[in-house]
Amino acid sequence: MTSDFETIEKESIHSLKFPHIEVLEDHSAIKQRKNDLERALSLGNLEHSKIQIYFEDSISKKMVETTVWALTDESVVLKQGVEIPINRIFRIL
Repeated sequence: MTSDFETIEKESIHSLKFPHIEVLEDHSAIKQRKNDLERALSLGNLEHSKIQIYFEDSISKKMVETTVWALTDESVVLKQGVEIPINRIFRIL
């Protein structure tokens, strides 16, 4: 799966466009993503650990290695207020 994703820098995310369509079709995968995001938030806040977020914008699949600072109902918030819509995330490692 990871070979299909282009690695980008966190600073580039603010210029991306995100459709409102969910990228995951399976309900259990959506639930797993939520659990993984909560774990990533804990790792970011407690240990400042970086994780890999695999997501898709309006053009292609991308991956960023970063620290999760916060979660909202709709977005993952990274350093400097950069956000990725949760419904565009495939996987968090």
